[in-house]
Amino acid sequence: MVKAKKSVKKIFYDVDVPLISTKISLYGESADVLVGKVAKVDLTRSLKGKSFEIKFKIGMEKDKLVGNPESLELAGSFVRRMMRKGVDYVEDSFVLMCKDVNVVVKPFLITRNRVSRAVRKALREETKKFIESNFKARTSREIFSEILANKVQKELSYKLKKIYPLALCEIRVFKIVEKSKRNEKSVVESASAAAAA
Repeated sequence: MVKAKKSVKKIFYDVDVPLISTKISLYGESADVLVGKVAKVDLTRSLKGKSFEIKFKIGMEKDKLVGNPESLELAGSFVRRMMRKGVDYVEDSFVLMCKDVNVVVKPFLITRNRVSRAVRKALREETKKFIESNFKARTSREIFSEILANKVQKELSYKLKKIYPLALCEIRVFKIVEKSKRNEKSVVESASAAAAA
C-alpha cells in the first residue's frame, strides 16, 4: 500500500516593502520558499486613482522578508482613460544606466491639442535628454520613489512646457534590466495588500 505524502501547510507571511510603506502578505509553505519570487501590488488606491502596478523580488534581510522593487508600470486602462479627441501622444523607450543598474524607461506624453511631427520629435528628444541626465546620478531605489511621488513627472512637465504644454506627462514603465535570469524563480505571485491607504 502506497502511503500518501503528507501535505505541507501553507500560511501567510508578511513582507516589508519600504518603498510603499506598507506590509503585504504572501501565501507559501515557508519563508525560504518565497525568497527569489516576484510579487506585484496594485497601487491605485494608495495613489488616489493613478493606476501604477509595482513588481518586486522577495529577499531576506535580518530574518525578515523584504520586497526589492523590480518594475513600475502604468496600467493601460489609465492611459486610455486620459486620451481625448484632438490630441497627440508621444512615447519612447530606451535603456540607460542609473547609479547602480541598467533600466528600461518608457515615458508617455499627451499634448493638449494636435501638434506637428517636429514638435513631437522635439518633445521626445528633450524628454530623453532630461531623463538620462537626471537618472544617471540616482540609484534605482531613489528613482522608484521619485516616480511614485510624481517628482520626476512634475519636473519633466515643467521642462517640456517651453516646447509645448502637456495634458499628461508620465513614466509609463520603469524597469530594472536583469543581467541574468537563468537561476531566478519566474513564478509571479499576487500579493495581498494588508493596508493600501
